[in-house]
Amino acid sequence: MTMSGIYAAQAAEPSADAKFYRTPGEAKAAWRKAEAQAALNDDGRWGGAASPLGEGGAIARLKDIANIQGVRDNQLVGYGLVIGLNGTGDSLRSAPFTEQSLRAMLDNLGISPPAGTSRVKNVAAVIVTANLPPFAGRGSRIDITVSSLGDATSLAGGTLVMTPLAAADGQTYAVAQGNMVVSGFVASGQAETLTQGVPTSGRIPNGALVEKEVTGNFGQEELVVELREPDFTTAVRITDTINAFAKRRYNQAVAKERDSKSIRLRKPKNISATRFLAEIEGLPVVTDEVARVVVDERTGTVVIGEKVRISRVAISHGSLSVRVTETPTIVQPEPFSDGVTAVEPNTSIDATQSSKLGILGGTDLESLVKGLNQIGVKPQGIIAILQGIKTAGALHAELVVQ
Repeated sequence: MTMSGIYAAQAAEPSADAKFYRTPGEAKAAWRKAEAQAALNDDGRWGGAASPLGEGGAIARLKDIANIQGVRDNQLVGYGLVIGLNGTGDSLRSAPFTEQSLRAMLDNLGISPPAGTSRVKNVAAVIVTANLPPFAGRGSRIDITVSSLGDATSLAGGTLVMTPLAAADGQTYAVAQGNMVVSGFVASGQAETLTQGVPTSGRIPNGALVEKEVTGNFGQEELVVELREPDFTTAVRITDTINAFAKRRYNQAVAKERDSKSIRLRKPKNISATRFLAEIEGLPVVTDEVARVVVDERTGTVVIGEKVRISRVAISHGSLSVRVTETPTIVQPEPFSDGVTAVEPNTSIDATQSSKLGILGGTDLESLVKGLNQIGVKPQGIIAILQGIKTAGALHAELVVQ
């Protein structure tokens, strides 16, 4: 799909004999057919006129670059006990909270052991975390992650006892229980210990049962689409693309850009919010992004965006190498003398410095990469060069140093 075709469809008005299409396929077919028609200005009351935008970046589906406001996960956390460990649990002297939790659990079961008498090492205190997905109803199951809180060496083979999981509001939304799945292990002997992975953390697939639903405002007359990467140009393009499709499908514009991150959607009548979003989330959108260079000085990683441009500059990159060589000489005393064997030091220091001068300037990403490769520097040198170009004002992009 060409850029001119997309914007022609975005600005086209519905004809006088326009009808309500029964399926999204019919609406999309009419939408593609309208790409060849002449562009007309909108009335601007809701959808707004198509913007004369320049060349964009990659074409992506709406569902891949945006979310619906309010449709999100909720984090849950809980404290519990893992039992049945093969001597790899907490030492109760070092982790007194484990003993307190064990006694409290036994008290709830009608058993009251005396304090300080238990010395078992098959129990471990853990923190249980989970993400409650949107629209999860009562009775559905979710995955949980279990992590050791004390000095247990492994959670392999353990069983998590019933643990309530609460959200930030303090209310319990799920209850976790089940057998642990631990990928790491520990093998030890008298002279060597082998550890692979993380044996003190594991997962329980479908280990939590949802007991309470999270209420939301989904399904109202107005919905809000939020971009994962805020950008004014992309927000306007999304608005125009949705309106171009909606005019063929519903005979009205339904989108209005609000800022660089969000677009308001007005749900048409006689259609559910779920079906409405399903019909527009597959629309292709020409994305745009900010010119950005990301460098990681610890690993020497350099990531250069497609929109990065560098003015023509001359760069001199030199390296200094110093080599120190020690060649000691052993001096022997004369025979039958009172002298002793001595070592006479002999040090040789050589210093070499190389420098390369190159002209760098890129109107596109390919030219920029070729110029950096011709200079012949390592990633650490490229990082220093990019920082110097930014200081000189020739790097027309945002430089992010991690």
